[in-house]
Parts: sequence; structure tokens; C-alpha cells
Amino acid sequence: MAAGTVIAWAHSPARALLLQAGKDGGSHAAIDALVGRMTVEEKCGQLTLMAAAWAGAGANALNPPQAGAGFEAQLEEVRKGRLTGVFNGNGAEMARRMQTVAMKESRLKVPLIFAADVIHGHRTVFPVPLAEAASFDPALAERTARVAAVEAAAAGIDWTFAPMVDIARDQRWGRGVEGAGEDVLLGIDMAAARVKGFQGKSLWDDDAVAACAKHFAAYGAAEAGLDYNSVDVSERTLREVYFPPFEAAAAAGVPTFMASFNELSGIPATGNHWLQTEVLRGEWGFGGLVVSDYTGDEEMIAHGFAADAREATRLAFMAGVDMSMQSGFYIQHLPRLVNEGAVPMARLDEAVRRVLALKTKLGLFDDPFRRLDPKREKARSRTRANLAVARDAARKSIVMLRNEGELLPLRKSGQRIALIGPFAEGKHDLVGPWNVYGDNGQAVDIATGMRAELTDATALTVTPGCQPFAPIPGGIDAAVAAARAADVAVLVLGETQDMSGEAKSRTSLTLHPAQQALAEAIAATGKPYVVLLKNGRALELQGAVLSAPALLVTWFLGSETGPAIADVLFGEEGPSGRLPVSFPQESGQEPFYYAHKATGRPNPEGPLQPYKAHFQTVSNEARFPFGHGLTYGRIGYADLANGGGRLAWDGVITLTARVTNSGKHEAWEVAQLYIHDRAASITRPVRELKGYRKIRLAPGESATVSFTLRRRDLEFVGQAMERTVEPGLFDFWIGPSSADGLRGSFELLAG
Repeated sequence: MAAGTVIAWAHSPARALLLQAGKDGGSHAAIDALVGRMTVEEKCGQLTLMAAAWAGAGANALNPPQAGAGFEAQLEEVRKGRLTGVFNGNGAEMARRMQTVAMKESRLKVPLIFAADVIHGHRTVFPVPLAEAASFDPALAERTARVAAVEAAAAGIDWTFAPMVDIARDQRWGRGVEGAGEDVLLGIDMAAARVKGFQGKSLWDDDAVAACAKHFAAYGAAEAGLDYNSVDVSERTLREVYFPPFEAAAAAGVPTFMASFNELSGIPATGNHWLQTEVLRGEWGFGGLVVSDYTGDEEMIAHGFAADAREATRLAFMAGVDMSMQSGFYIQHLPRLVNEGAVPMARLDEAVRRVLALKTKLGLFDDPFRRLDPKREKARSRTRANLAVARDAARKSIVMLRNEGELLPLRKSGQRIALIGPFAEGKHDLVGPWNVYGDNGQAVDIATGMRAELTDATALTVTPGCQPFAPIPGGIDAAVAAARAADVAVLVLGETQDMSGEAKSRTSLTLHPAQQALAEAIAATGKPYVVLLKNGRALELQGAVLSAPALLVTWFLGSETGPAIADVLFGEEGPSGRLPVSFPQESGQEPFYYAHKATGRPNPEGPLQPYKAHFQTVSNEARFPFGHGLTYGRIGYADLANGGGRLAWDGVITLTARVTNSGKHEAWEVAQLYIHDRAASITRPVRELKGYRKIRLAPGESATVSFTLRRRDLEFVGQAMERTVEPGLFDFWIGPSSADGLRGSFELLAG
């Protein structure tokens, strides 16, 4: 059947018109010719994307298809040309059956596009994006996105709704787990790397998928960290904080953007013409496709911005949202709006051309079945090489916050270990949130990973102690007994994977009382103990968890969770991750981020003073700051140099420091450069990250890290909403975190 369909497609009018378009990046004449053959309804069908009716359990739980919209009903929509494609479908065979109907039974035989949420891996699951950002290694993010694309494309997927590039500065917001954290520079670098990884060398390749930068814009600034909530930020904040990662994604070649759910200063992003058209297309010159988020156009009615479905359709479409996801509004209401003149035909044709251009760039008009090979799907999924990348990524995402008395690394022999906690063992809470195709049942848990590294597997005992949200009768007593019988206890505590992600906002960032009680009981035994945190956000740590002699953030690490954690615990690879988000002292500090303003009454160094900018109970500082992370080495900074202390207006300045590992273990250090503009026409953050270098140091080895700055690196959005900078003095720091480092200064000279 497939062979016959390919032959029929080879002689179709659509292929003849658009084959050349795909090869030269999108021929306007060829695309226009096809658009000219379409009815208004067929055009609106090209702008309608729906959840796959034939989908797996994971997809149905995350994005349920419409009630009554079975697979046969979707095939009928394909025959009528009323559907551009589906998302989160159930593999290559499902997609092949749908594409066959499109190629044999629809009038114009325009290929379908198949999309999916491939957020942090496909069948091979990588660390959640926030964890991967902790690696401070964009090349790693590009590698994992490349593997994810290879697997996804083999399963029939053309387009992924990733990367999420929202800056997230409120840890109560659950979707921060999908992004790169609180910092703009790190967000920029990770956005570009993930786009490049997903798209590979060419979108025509059968192992490439189109990326989608989401959510445009400022979704991470939702009030109170409440998902879907209102956002009201200044245009300057948009341009300095929330826009840059999207601009980086566009510069890296991303062909699609997704509109965000939130309203922005009173106008929902889905209906925001200034955002979707004036900025994105007018200022940035973006020529690709904008898709709504799941029912985003429909939700403008609940916002109170649109009176009904017809008006919501018109507002979204005229704002610049080309494709409607899941609501069905465009196919239901656009034809009439166009026929009545409420929506210009030129705007409709413009949106259709963008859809067809994306399909040509993906090679679908050359071969609609290029990614639809079930044999290839099996051969490319969860290969040994892919799992090796997952293990490497997981190791590099782990952040060590404390290691008193060099308790870690543990010994593989001659040491009895009690592994304790609700996440110590079992096929659960491993792949993390927002994963459609991954499987906890195929992931490796911590107990299994540790046993594999021990000389004698019986040296490890496993005791749950409690459930994630409740005590177990006798659980603490059993855990205490296990700890007393061991030389060291390892506690695995934190969040379940369904506590982070979409619609998972929290008011308190503490551990559940049952877990906290377990930690207190283990600490009271007097035995050395290690705490491993499983989390999708920064947490407020208290009591015995906060004071643990050894404390590591292990996030949700994916398929190779257990082996990666074991590698770090036993010193096969030292911890090298750094925090991409600030851990607060108390939940009430949120939103909290290191790059805040000083205010007119900053508290000076030392004790809290009255009538200064701090809370009644804590200072305006992090518990563990952005950029913090320890190694098994002993790292020191010295010999700071300011490159002569003067930066010419059109010149460069090189700032350096010497980094030394005086410990007995090899170490990866992430040296970080921060600056502060002492006086400017717009107040500036107390620190801004301007560079980072990841260096490997053998015991006793030193290396010089260098950072080069130009005037453009110091610019900000001025009073006229244009990028500017003024001559004057700048402080800078080179060190291991946003709250530490050697301090110097330099002057930017007038031009």
C-alpha cells in the first residue's frame, strides 16, 4: 500500500508544484500556485492542528483528544482537507496510515505534518531541561536534542514543540522545569543549542525535526507563579529578560514560534498584534510559522478579551497566530470570516504559505513518508549509544551543594550503605514531568544503579521510610535501624514527577512533613548521611535536610538515573553541575533571582539593619545562589587581572583569573564572569552573568580563565527603548557563583 501511495504522490500536482520549493528553501511561485488551487476551507484546514485520536496513554493524559474524535473521524477530516496534521500520535505506523489517506484520498494530496512534545527525549529520556541547564554546557544540550530528534523523526515526528525558552524567576511556577532557569545568558545559549540539535544539518534529513520556540512571551513571569496567570511587566523587562532567548532561537534558525497562554499587560499573547506581528515579524524579521498553544485562542473568551468563538478566531488570526492548536476554531470560523470580509483573503493566504513553506523545508513534498518507517523507528530507539548520552547528560546535571569532611565519594567496598527514602527504589519518578513517550518502567532506579557499582551488592540495604506524601507505619523505625547498622546513610527525598510541569504551581517549596520527619530521625542517629534531592525546581530546605553533611541536587535525570547518580556518588565522575536557579532561604522570597536591583536602601554586608531592603526573618540573599556547585576537588581563585582597567568605546578588554585545584580529585570547575554598572540612566542589576568557562583540572593543576568584553556586552535597554550604554565604571567578579568571586573594576571610555 505504501509503495503504491508513493507512486501516486510522485505524479500528483502538489508535488510537481512544490518539489523545487523544498530544494531551494521555499519557492514563492510554487507555493502560491498551490495556494491558488485551494478552496477557502482547504486553506483553513492547513491552519488546523489537532491532538492525535490514536495516541498512547502518556499523550492522552497530557493532551486529551476531543470527545468523540476517533481515529476514523480524523481520517475523514484528512480526506476533506480540513486538517494540517496531528500531534502526540502513537508512532510511525499511525502516522503512515494517516499520510496514506492524505496522499490517496484527499483532493490536493497535501502532506500532513506530525508534531509532538519532545521536551527532554523521546524513548531515551534525558534530564529535564532545567537539570540539563545545570551542566552549563550548551554543547551537551545540543547533543541530547540531536539524539531526541533522531528517535522522534524515526517515529514519524516532523515537528517538536520545544525548546521552551521562558526565563523563570519564580520557583512556585511548575513549568520552570522545562526551561533553562533564571538567567538570560544561560537561557540564550541553551535555546540556540537545542534548536541546532533538533534540526541537525538540514530539515530535509530523515533524522531532523523542526523546533518551536515557546512560549512567546513572558509566560514565566506569571503573577504569584500561578500557571496561566496574568503577566504585567514593562516593555524594558520584556526586551532585556524575556525576549533575548527567543531572539537567539530565531537567529539559530527556528522556523516556528508558539504563542503563550498568558495575557501580557491586559492583552492575551494569542491575540497580541504588537507581540506576534510588530515585534516578532516587523522588528525581528521572523518569516516562519506561529502556532497557538493548546486551545490558546479559545481561552481568550475566558480571559474576557473575546466575546465568543468567532471573535476569538478573528483576534488570534489577525494578531499573527497562523495555526490553531486543538480548539478547532480556525476550521470552524475562519471560512465564514473570510467570506464575509472580516478577515482579508491576503492574510489567509499568507498563513497558508507559511505552513506550506514549513512542510517543504521538512521535505514532505519530496517524500511524505520520509520519516514514516516502523523498522527505522525500532532500530533508532533506545540504542546503546543513545543511552550512553543519557547517562553522560545525567551525570553532568547533578549539583553538589555541600560535602563536609569529604564524606563523598563513597567507597565501592568495605562500606555498608543504607539507601533510604520514598524515591530510593522502584520504577517511578525517574523520567520526570512532560514526557510523552518515555517510560519509567524502562528507566534505571537509584538502588539498581548503586548495586551495580558495589563490589558486594549485599552491602546496600534499601528502606523506604515513608511515602512521598505520608508516613508508613513503622517506616521511620525501620529506616533508623538500617542507618544504625550501616556506615553511611543515603536519603533520597523531594518531589514526585507530577509535582513539576504544567499546572503544577506550589505555594510552599518545602518537603512534605513525612519526608522531613524521616530526615530528622536519620540525622538523630549520629551516622554520616547524604541527601539526594529529586526535584524540578529550587526548594526551601530545612532542618536535617539543609544541614546534611553531603547534599546533592539530582533533579529528574531520565532513563539512566540510577547509573548516573551511582557514578557521581562513587567518584567515577565528580559532580560538575551548577545551579541554574537560586535556592531561597524561605518560600516567601519568591520570586527570587540573583540579578535583582539594589533598591535605594540595600542592607550593607553584615547583620540585618532596620529600614533596609530585607524580610523580617531573612536577608535578601539566596540559601544556595545561582551558579553554585562544588566538586570533589578543592578549587581556589587568585591573580585577578582587569586587562589594564580601560575599555575603549570600540575596543575590547580581557579579564582573567587563575583557577587552581589543590585537592586530591580531578575536578570540573565552571568559572563565571559577572558585571555591575555602577551608575546608569536605567538602574542595573547587582550582578549580571556575562560569561562562563568550564575547565577540567587535575589534582594540583592551575589554569587561567579569560573573558573578553566589548561595549555591546555592557548594553542595556535605555529610556528610549533602544539598546545603549554610557561611559563609566563597572565592577566585575570572576568566581564560582553569583554570590562569590574575586572583585575588580574597569572603566568604559567615551567614544
